[in-house]
Amino acid sequence: MTFLPLEITPFTAVSFLLLLLYHLGLLAIKGRFPEATIYARNAATRAAWVREIMGTRRDILAVQTLRNWTMAASFLASTAILIALALLNIVLTPGHPTDAAMQMFSFLGKRIESLHQIKLLILSVDFFFTFFNFTMAIRYYNHVGFMINVPPDSASSASLASVVETVQYGAAHYTLGMRGYYLSVPLALWLFGPGWLLVGTLIIIATLYHVDRTG
Repeated sequence: MTFLPLEITPFTAVSFLLLLLYHLGLLAIKGRFPEATIYARNAATRAAWVREIMGTRRDILAVQTLRNWTMAASFLASTAILIALALLNIVLTPGHPTDAAMQMFSFLGKRIESLHQIKLLILSVDFFFTFFNFTMAIRYYNHVGFMINVPPDSASSASLASVVETVQYGAAHYTLGMRGYYLSVPLALWLFGPGWLLVGTLIIIATLYHVDRTG
């Protein structure tokens, strides 16, 4: 059997290069001009929220907000792990009946089964990455639930800076989890062919451009 592990076509190469360049550019902008991205504004908003909660002792509001964050992260983590395990089951099940459907949507070249399984495996890894980040977000939110409600005169009270830092860590993992869901769109379209991968990449980059900017 011919083994073409990555099917490097112009569409595939351009798609992954565009995704890489976009995220490298985003990291550079966040480092030099953080106010140009949505992340700096969101981080400042979360820091202000922590100061307000700890300053006015609005414990009920804190618990309700953290519960909403945790419930959303739990739902997204559960969905991600279910999809990841389902994809692994397809990869490990021989003779899965997807050949005809994949061939119908293939843009370029002849698709081989081993390549199709590698695509599914890459998509599964993406959802495992998503699951990991949402579970880490839940972990940090649970820590905040204890830290933010400790009386300020307690010997074990958490400082405002430490609470803000923990909230930001949780939010960062939540953002990475959502990024995993976004990237799953072009990876899923890749199953139908490299042309679909390029289309999905262009759509996701256009969407992320509006999501990441402050304007």
